[in-house]
Amino acid sequence: MEITLDLAFIQDILAQERRDVADEIRASGVHRALEHSQLRHDSRIASAPDVGTLACRAGCTWCCYFTVDVRPVEVFRILDFVETSLEADQKARVYAEVHSNSAALRRLDRAARVTRNIKCPFLYDGKCTIYAARPQSCRNYHATDVAGCRQSYEDPGNLEIDPEFAPWVYQAGTAHVEAFSTALRDSGFDVSAYELNCALEEALSDPAARQRFEAGLKPFENLEGEEVPVEFDDLDP
Repeated sequence: MEITLDLAFIQDILAQERRDVADEIRASGVHRALEHSQLRHDSRIASAPDVGTLACRAGCTWCCYFTVDVRPVEVFRILDFVETSLEADQKARVYAEVHSNSAALRRLDRAARVTRNIKCPFLYDGKCTIYAARPQSCRNYHATDVAGCRQSYEDPGNLEIDPEFAPWVYQAGTAHVEAFSTALRDSGFDVSAYELNCALEEALSDPAARQRFEAGLKPFENLEGEEVPVEFDDLDP
């Protein structure tokens, strides 16, 4: 699907979000900066002119079986949310699924992961149990036709399927995430992408991972992160 980019719209988000994140990291730390950025992210998506065309609704969970990449700061945000917001039985279920999923995915490269369905450990009874702390990948996954999402679920090996998306939602969400990542990188933090389950297991098994991340070091000693392609890099003001 080809779209015409609104350069001024994108550049405004890039500049504003980079500035806001940098200020918040200095004032409140990287973890609080992510929380605030997630609220702005949701607001930008909600105010996009074509948000009403989205097919995404509560109870639609096709995408909750697709591979999800996260940045380290999101891993620690999720774990903090789990510890403070979920009941003991829910936490036990989540952690058991994280370990099971990680064991299945750890030896797969990205090309293999994207062609394999695996249930997100946070999906329960048709709902996301960490919705407020869900990763940026999930916040940015939208489609205007659920048929494409279902087709991707039913035929995960077919990478030619391209669900229809909303152009303004896409521009707002992508610019926001890229600005957040740039601000983190400029502040000295690891912004590599890691598979969700494997990164969660690493953080759970090695408490020092958080300290390494906060010190500007590679947090997960047993995982190799991947560089995330930047779509609007040439538009960054």
